[in-house]
Amino acid sequence: MIASCAGSQCDDGLGPELAGRYDASLAGADTLVTGLMDRFPTAEVILRSTTFPAFLILGLLGCGNAPVGAASQQEKVVQDWETDPPLWTPRPILIPRIGRLIAAVDSAPHSPKADSATAGTHSKATTPGATKGFPFLLSARDSARWPVKGPEPLPGAVLPDHRVVAFYGNPLSKRMGILGEIDPDEMLRRLEETATDWAAADSGQKVLPALHLIATVAQGYPGPARKYRLQMPDSVIEKVANWAEKRGWLLILDIQTGLSTVDQELPVLLPYLKRPYVHLALDPEFAMKDGKRPGTDWMGRMDASEVNHAIDVLAKIVKDQDLPPKMLVVHRFTRNMLTNAEHIRLDPRVQVVIDMDGYGPPANKMAAYKWFVVRHPVQYTGFKLFFKNDKPMMTPDQVLGMYPQPLYIQYQ
Repeated sequence: MIASCAGSQCDDGLGPELAGRYDASLAGADTLVTGLMDRFPTAEVILRSTTFPAFLILGLLGCGNAPVGAASQQEKVVQDWETDPPLWTPRPILIPRIGRLIAAVDSAPHSPKADSATAGTHSKATTPGATKGFPFLLSARDSARWPVKGPEPLPGAVLPDHRVVAFYGNPLSKRMGILGEIDPDEMLRRLEETATDWAAADSGQKVLPALHLIATVAQGYPGPARKYRLQMPDSVIEKVANWAEKRGWLLILDIQTGLSTVDQELPVLLPYLKRPYVHLALDPEFAMKDGKRPGTDWMGRMDASEVNHAIDVLAKIVKDQDLPPKMLVVHRFTRNMLTNAEHIRLDPRVQVVIDMDGYGPPANKMAAYKWFVVRHPVQYTGFKLFFKNDKPMMTPDQVLGMYPQPLYIQYQ
């Protein structure tokens, strides 16, 4: 059966490692700021900046002697996403189909050269097929559920014109996923290579690399707010955002609510979600109910009403900021993780991806994909692969043999 990540976040190391790896000059400020944030929610965005806690500490130590008016003399820095038009543009990887290239050179009808080349190219599966060595068979009823009839994609939408290939984790932890497990330069290089492999496996399909950052981490310790979650400081989010922005990639901010709620955690991330390349993810596995502590055997869950709230918030951002549609990735590998999924409301400004999470052998992962994603259609599908926990890890060709083909691929 598909294994749960509860209890260890698949060897994530919940609270202690992350807390221990904060910069020493910010650790005390983070505790103080977190407490203030829970008392004064309206000041939350200001207090979370890494600049404010630093000056707060200096002031408490009697060192806050900056001349009055000095800040007003600084030049305003215009960020890429604040320009009109925005400077950031996606830079997907595309490997054209060989048949198209030959057809452009030799356009004669029924060209033997073009016919032989086209016959050997990869084509997208439109009916249930089989991966190499792992049969993936669907009933006619399950196959008929796809594609989902939803709103037409708006201009600038990521899906379905692109497949997104993401590395998941947190740069403060070597145990939560590939994003933080290895040196950043090596990680970014490997992500580009992996995305290129997917572009080669499905030639003609544009592939956008993405960094999937756990921005709110469920932990086994209550913290000052007693919400059993740790919000990443702006310095961490900005670091990963810069990696994505300068490469024309995507950034996906993941929320593990712990004993908090989606409604309470979203405001912290709003400044980032206003950027055109930043998207959102929700992890029901660590959305704890009934006061249960993350890291126990208890599995979290999330209801469609919480997902709909996130959709409403994202749709408003898209409208107010005149942005392309946002993606909302929702993890799932059991039925109860996402309740009332049939009531998730689709909005053209938000593209919902149900991502098949959980690790295990290929046969088990494909069975979970059939039971918990294919049979409960929402809009688009995703599939998660584990470098260490999947034995063996499925190849792009094997994943592409499933139906519907996942448009969001995540590696942990």
